[in-house]
Amino acid sequence: MTDSTATRCGYVAIVGRPNVGKSTLLNHILGQKLAITSRKPQTTRHNMLGIKTEGAVQAIYVDTPGMHKGGEKALNRYMNKTASAALKDVDVVIFVVDRTRWTEEDQMVLERIQYVEGPVIVALNKTDRIDDKAELMPHLTWLQEQLPKAQIVPISAQQGHNLDVLEGLIGGHLPENEHFFPEDQITDRSSRFLAAELVREKIMRQLGAELPYQITVEIEEFKQQGKTLHIHALILVERDGQKKIIIGDKGERIKRIGSEARKDMELLFDSKIMLNLWVKVKGGWSDDERALRSLGYGDL
Repeated sequence: MTDSTATRCGYVAIVGRPNVGKSTLLNHILGQKLAITSRKPQTTRHNMLGIKTEGAVQAIYVDTPGMHKGGEKALNRYMNKTASAALKDVDVVIFVVDRTRWTEEDQMVLERIQYVEGPVIVALNKTDRIDDKAELMPHLTWLQEQLPKAQIVPISAQQGHNLDVLEGLIGGHLPENEHFFPEDQITDRSSRFLAAELVREKIMRQLGAELPYQITVEIEEFKQQGKTLHIHALILVERDGQKKIIIGDKGERIKRIGSEARKDMELLFDSKIMLNLWVKVKGGWSDDERALRSLGYGDL
């Protein structure tokens, strides 16, 4: 018998193909915006920890980049490797899938998690958007056949439906441990990293179809002066044409990106923000392993 009052703590990997709702799920579980989201696949590039402590249970969520096929650039290789590495040292794996849609990329994730020895929970996302619930039963049966030991939970990450059930299952699987982090800490990432990600989110949301993935954001200054936090962010692109798109007509677009990012930063950092954005062309950064490492993309 396990002691239900014992302190529990462990790591939970959230995996799935790109754009299936992993970051939205993490934000809803944490009750605040931490991971960036957009409709564009592969928005998440780094593993990031989201920490939730509730009573005796501390769940440390690892939000991973979507595993995807194709894409031979150094950045794509980094993202797949990062997502796969997250499966190795975790206590629970949440495999997020989108209703009854099943793609080659879902299959690729399935093949990687079939060999996971620990508990796997399939979070069947966006079930609030299924008109004919009868469609769901054959798919649930099929999923259970693919992963016989997995528990399957229908959820809506966007609406927050059934997340209490999901969190209850996760907590039950976590090992008895002292908590690894203070109870008020919600991430392992620095404020500079979160600021850069918020700027990148606004760019991706506004320019989804117009701009390819070759864009990153570097924080050059992050300084509290009195009640105001001064943040200088450099947006790196690969070509002059991309720079023009981000700046927009008479600078309108970059103003809007800055204004939206600033609002989110003020909520996240609980401070007045003075945000300055610049755009710079740095050709070939997304396929240059040394450049990627210098921009914080870890070991490739």
